[in-house]
Amino acid sequence: MTEVRPSAAPSAALWERDEELAAIAEAVDVLCADRHSPGTLLELRGEAGLGKTALLAETRRIAEQRGCTVWSARGGETLRTVPFNVVRQLLQPALVSMLPEEAREYLGDWYDIAGPALGIADPGDRHPDPQGVCEGLVAAVRRLARRDWPLVLLIDDAHWADQETLYWLAAFAERLADLSVLVVVARRPGEITGESARHLDAIAAAAGRPVASLSALTPEAVAGLTRATLGENADAAFCREVWAVTGGNPYETVELLAKVQDSELEPVEAHAGELRELNRSARGGGLVARLEELGVDATRFAWAAAILGDGITVDLVAQLATLGPEDAARCAERLRGARILTVPDPASAGPAELEFVHPLIATAAYNSVPDALRRAMHGIAARIVNDSGRGAAAAARHLLEVHPDDDEELVWQLREAAREHLAVGAPDAARRCLERALEEPPRPEVHAHVLYELGCATFLTAPARTIGHLRTALGMPGLDGERRVDAVIRLSQALLHNDQMEEAVRTVEAEAARLPAGPARMRLQAVRFMWEGLHAGESLTPGRSERLAELAATCTGRDNAERALLILRGFDAMMRGENAEEIVEICDRALVNGRLAPGLGWTDSEWGVELLLMLAGSYAYTDRLDRAETLYNEALQAYDTAGWGGGHLALAHAYVGLAHRRRGRLEAAEDSLRESLRLAERVGRGLPLYWTATCNLVDTLLARGHVDEAWAMAERHGFAPPYPSTVVLPDPRSVRGRLLLAVGRAKEGVDELEAAEKAAAARGHHNPVHVFAAADLARALATEDPARAARLAVDLRCRAERLGTDTAIGEALRVAAALETGQRAVRLAGQAVACLESSPCQYEHAAARIEYGVLARSVPDLERGVALARSCGADGLVEQARAELAAGVGLR
Repeated sequence: MTEVRPSAAPSAALWERDEELAAIAEAVDVLCADRHSPGTLLELRGEAGLGKTALLAETRRIAEQRGCTVWSARGGETLRTVPFNVVRQLLQPALVSMLPEEAREYLGDWYDIAGPALGIADPGDRHPDPQGVCEGLVAAVRRLARRDWPLVLLIDDAHWADQETLYWLAAFAERLADLSVLVVVARRPGEITGESARHLDAIAAAAGRPVASLSALTPEAVAGLTRATLGENADAAFCREVWAVTGGNPYETVELLAKVQDSELEPVEAHAGELRELNRSARGGGLVARLEELGVDATRFAWAAAILGDGITVDLVAQLATLGPEDAARCAERLRGARILTVPDPASAGPAELEFVHPLIATAAYNSVPDALRRAMHGIAARIVNDSGRGAAAAARHLLEVHPDDDEELVWQLREAAREHLAVGAPDAARRCLERALEEPPRPEVHAHVLYELGCATFLTAPARTIGHLRTALGMPGLDGERRVDAVIRLSQALLHNDQMEEAVRTVEAEAARLPAGPARMRLQAVRFMWEGLHAGESLTPGRSERLAELAATCTGRDNAERALLILRGFDAMMRGENAEEIVEICDRALVNGRLAPGLGWTDSEWGVELLLMLAGSYAYTDRLDRAETLYNEALQAYDTAGWGGGHLALAHAYVGLAHRRRGRLEAAEDSLRESLRLAERVGRGLPLYWTATCNLVDTLLARGHVDEAWAMAERHGFAPPYPSTVVLPDPRSVRGRLLLAVGRAKEGVDELEAAEKAAAARGHHNPVHVFAAADLARALATEDPARAARLAVDLRCRAERLGTDTAIGEALRVAAALETGQRAVRLAGQAVACLESSPCQYEHAAARIEYGVLARSVPDLERGVALARSCGADGLVEQARAELAAGVGLR
């Protein structure tokens, strides 16, 4: 049975909260017991006034009594559009107290990424990836938590936290298992929908124990609280009416009892009927009446404080309410006396001198401001914020509320605020500013530019919306020159991401036709060829490769448009299986002194990551793995440094894994690909990067001999038809066919490999290393249809010799040897070993060496094959060779 009255409750709102207090005390004890203990998240959920804030205050008291460091923050109903507002409240005090050099040391490489979001560093030149900023904030807390252990984080009114903070908190909550910190989150149920609601659900799911849902006080508790406040002479009928009027809401109960004291009402049954009238003055219309009683100046002061929302100082309120210093100070005192405003807790951060006693009062005060006046006051508040030097982004939340009035200056301010938001990794906040700028509306000559900027801001989060914005912008006057070309390319990228490949191609093709010969037209032509080259559909634009070869033949690599065309030509030639030496020569011409040209770096936005992945892929599948690895590792380092932790980093890890797989470093490949898949899960399933990670991981697990795990991975991650509309390296149909054969589903495997061959032929993709279906198909048909298997092997040998790499020729010879018997098989297997010994692909060399050892009955070759397989991490090959050695039949 819960006690009616806590034995030592520091707050009336803690009545009947014994269970919650016990959970909090236990969590603090666990935190303090061992600095290596896993972190804990507690969530307190309840309607307004049920005592969430009081429980957080008690958590602070308990934690500080145990020697913990406590940081706290609070969401605000009018502050939800301010990006990183709550996480800044939480972390800024600790970071600002450091010297700049010390803060940089603690945050390390994350300083330039997370620092701008936290307001302790200036933004860089490039727009950071929101996922990278989130990772930087997680890293910041991780490092600070080690310094300030035991650390407790308190977040009140999380339902009103900004979306960027909730994104961070959801990610941070997932990592608590390896970080000793206690997080206590208080929020109302419901209240919010959309992306923020999904983040709140993820936070709740990470809680260390069931969510604590607070309930109203029982009649017995309200009676005890009434008598503790008004005296033991309060009779039962009066106490019962207090409960009936307030519904057991602790905040309303305390406020009502305070009013009873103020009115000197005797707590007896005869006066119980007056309680409802007293309670109505606590909020809503009753609050308006209370403000009117305090006078016009006090009302204006309260309104101005509600408009400001945070950082409430008498001076700022006086400016907004147009009050003199003395009158403002007098109003502040009057509102404190009326329990509308109060002095903030000294433990809270920030310059505020005042805050509302309760969020319910703040909401009521804000809603009581007449609509037209509220909008006008937001406009004045924006000017005050700007004049204080805090910048357009800080003023943006006020600008968003101003009534549209064809104000050119307001449009400029909102565009500037959007730029500042993008610079700290808050594209959703930028979107809100630009959408509001369109309502003004902008001048005709500016309108298209605002739409273009809005399209860029929504590109990562809403490609379909981006399409509409950019199409409208391109149909209006105003976008000219390079910006128009940029808009067309960005539109085509959005169409590509929205799985509208043909429309993406038509868009750049139509714009290129409008332009005269020159760099802009060549850039658009390159983009068109790039999208066509990435398309994995069955249709192929007639004469595309010939036109690309003809155009690239005129390019010397003098500018990035020409370099792009050379890369595209090299990639097309690689996919078609043309001569590897010529492919490499074409790709090398796209480099400057062996390096990527300025403007073609991994984080440069003009061309995008797809082009550089084509370049690296061309090297990877022409046996120039050293160059491919250099490019992939540069990508990984560039994205790590820039804080691009979303899809870009997922792709970088995937292709580093691909390079490891091609080299034969299978364990390293598996590690990279698992990390890629972890990151890709956050971005979203079904995307090309998700397919790349999954396809390569399945292929790597098969190479390691972990067939059951490969099948489970494929089943878990949907590695099955339908396949993506963009090219994936290696060919996913070929990998799927190999997987089916490995798990004993031979008929399905053969069908899948035949489909892979058919699809590749329709696209003109004849590189036998990228599309290896023919090799596996020939082996699978060796017994059932030897004639067809032989034809496949001959065709494979021709393709390999056309490509001319040691890997391709060696693999073709392995297939030929598998279809022969006697000395011809031994001779072909020996030739395969000779080729693959010169290849950079050690796994294939190990497999060929073992196959030759078996055919030639050579123990030394088998033992060498085992050593090679073991160095690759190819457990299946090792077991195969060991079985042959153990049998020892016919070996010499």
